[in-house]
Amino acid sequence: MKIIKIDDGTMEKFLQRSQLDSSSIVNIVEDIVSNVRDNGDKALHHYTEKFDKVDLKDFLIEEEDLKRSIQKINSQLMVSLEKAASNIEKFHQSQLPQEWSLEVDEGITAGQIVRPLERVGCYIPGGRAIYPSSILMTVIPAKVAGVEEIICCTPPGPDKTVQDMVLAAAYLAGADKVYRVGGAQAIAAMAYGTETIPAVNKIVGPGNIFVTAAKKMVYGQVDIDFPAGPSEVLIIADETGNPEYIALDLLAQAEHDPQAASVLVTTSMDLATAVKDQVEEELPRMKREEIITESLQKNGKIIVVNTMDDAIRFSNEYAPEHLIIATREPEEVVKDIKNVGSIFLGNLTPVAAGDYGSGTNHVLPTSFCARMYSGLSTESFLKKPTVQRLSEAGLKSLKDVVIPLAEYEGLYAHAESFKKRLDGIKK
Repeated sequence: MKIIKIDDGTMEKFLQRSQLDSSSIVNIVEDIVSNVRDNGDKALHHYTEKFDKVDLKDFLIEEEDLKRSIQKINSQLMVSLEKAASNIEKFHQSQLPQEWSLEVDEGITAGQIVRPLERVGCYIPGGRAIYPSSILMTVIPAKVAGVEEIICCTPPGPDKTVQDMVLAAAYLAGADKVYRVGGAQAIAAMAYGTETIPAVNKIVGPGNIFVTAAKKMVYGQVDIDFPAGPSEVLIIADETGNPEYIALDLLAQAEHDPQAASVLVTTSMDLATAVKDQVEEELPRMKREEIITESLQKNGKIIVVNTMDDAIRFSNEYAPEHLIIATREPEEVVKDIKNVGSIFLGNLTPVAAGDYGSGTNHVLPTSFCARMYSGLSTESFLKKPTVQRLSEAGLKSLKDVVIPLAEYEGLYAHAESFKKRLDGIKK
């Protein structure tokens, strides 16, 4: 990794990182989505045979197979899954919003009620790596929110099966149905519905470039979480940062994907040098050395700035998916952080904690999207309709607001609906 010394004038050119460019596959994905929309299961069978190289009689995994998967998992892994699930559920329970109402003015009450989505689809990737933790992160918040039906789609393996670990995680998290369908065709199926797979209200979960393109394409027919790109970490550190820990955090992020971004911003040149040396020492010992090397070459940076204010400014412009603050007083630094997916405070808090066990959600915005999105949460699966009621006093108090404004906008029936009620209460 190179060490780069920057000031405000050169900051902007170091903000860029890999983003998914789906322009070259748009036509392919459009064909898949429209075919599934128009032909349902027939199209799903065609694409499953074409892309996954298997011919399936049916897509649904029977509930008994989900239950049996629990017995096939290594006992220690099962304990880990259960503890992670417990922490995730506990955290997301605390995110449930309350219904409320207030008296806006005499005779005017207004408020908000909370209602869950009726059906949600969770996409489970099956490519470069299998992430049962992502199943917990998508299904459990939906369950906590009270979603009536939660379905999962995941591609089948060459032997037509889905890994037991995936099925165990889905069953443990509370998924109602799991289907052996992957790729853009799975997104289309969940968006429009087929003879086998029901249409959902929202689709969440990570996926490859085809999945991401399909999610963007069906947005509007259904809701989606947010556009997903390569994973990323930004670390803000001063001279108190632990170079060994920081180096491992950079390596850990880089092992996700060759396009992943791992960036350190520090006020200490000594720390920057120590981290660089530590990365070079640890890299040959990494099992995913090839992926990490490519990732660091493309998107790995160690940036030295003059002040902590400069580091914070860089972070807010970068809007990272994950932000580690390894400084003397991380709680002070976080007060000025505006754009971020998830924050990890202090030298003892790695991103891996949020990825697996602390309870926070690891489905997070990437590629500058933290400027306008938050990560997946319980509220991602809720609607909050507003409610209002007028008494006679309330109707009278609003007449000089509603009638003039409605008439000014040329919406005379709106004004008349108010006048008629006023006439009614005078009689």
